[in-house]
Formats: sequence, structure tokens, C-alpha cells
Amino acid sequence: MFKQDTKEAMSTEPALVPVSGEGINLARERCRVMVRKRALVSAGISAVPLPGMDILSDLTTFAVLVEAINNEFGLSQKQIERLNPQRQILIYKVAASVGGMLVGKMITRKLVLAVFQRAGVRMAARTVAKVVPLAGQVASAAIGFALFRKMGNQHVEACAEVARELESLAATEPGSTVAPM
Repeated sequence: MFKQDTKEAMSTEPALVPVSGEGINLARERCRVMVRKRALVSAGISAVPLPGMDILSDLTTFAVLVEAINNEFGLSQKQIERLNPQRQILIYKVAASVGGMLVGKMITRKLVLAVFQRAGVRMAARTVAKVVPLAGQVASAAIGFALFRKMGNQHVEACAEVARELESLAATEPGSTVAPM
């Protein structure tokens, strides 16, 4: 159910280095489409009147989504580990400076839960809304869609910013033997 759809598969081979140039904008747009699709799934599950099911589903779906976005930008933990140590440090520093707390990390439910806890008020409103028949389910679905899309798009923008920053740093390194990304 939460596996990556073959239509959503970004590329057959993961990038060996973070994307650069026009690839950043292309990856950004593909990821935003993927976020919208997953947010719709989240909204659909939020409409089901079973308390807690939506949160569990969102944690799983969001973890898979974040990993797919990281892969698309060449910023997953596995992709970064293949780079030389100096490059790895640079990527993690840039990710920290732009606030990309999920960039290049092993995505776990615990980490995703920490992100979701930041949006705790909306999550609570979504759960409470389920108590009211029909209208509450619609409200819960709308809140779920908006929350999931916002968080997903924030991660897409963080990855794009990290990739842009890495590209500009690679272009300004004097005497760099590292090929531009």
C-alpha cells in the first residue's frame, strides 16, 4: 500500500551525487507532485472514523515519502555515504544550515514522529474533528491533506536549497578537484 508507485519512481538509478543545475528544478517539481499524491492518500485515510489510524498511516507514508524525496535529490543517507568524507561533512553542514532536519538521515518512525509533534495542535484538531459525524471526517481529511502537503513541500524545498547551496559551493571552490555537481 505504501510502496513507491512505479509511476512515481523518479529514476531507475539513484543519483551518485546531489542533483545540480536544471536537475534541481526538475526534481523539485517531480517531488511536489509526489507530495500531492501522498497527501491525498493521507486525506483519504483521515476520513476513516478510526482514531489513531490516520496518525499511524501518516507516519509510515511520510517516512517513505521523505526517503523518496531524499533519493530524488541525491541526498539520502546511502547516497551520501558513497561520497568522500569531506563531501559528506559539507552536505551535513549545509543541510543543518538550511534547516533540513530530514536531509541525509536514516528515516525512522521516531524521527518522523518528532516532525509531526511540531505540528501537534493541528494533529489534535484532526483527531478531535473525527468525533463529529461526517462534517468532522471531512474536516479531518482537509486538515490531514493540508498538514501532510505542507510538511512534504517543506522537505522538498529544504532538499532543493541544500542542492543549490552545494552547487554554489562547488562552483566557488578555488582549485577544486571535485567535479561540479
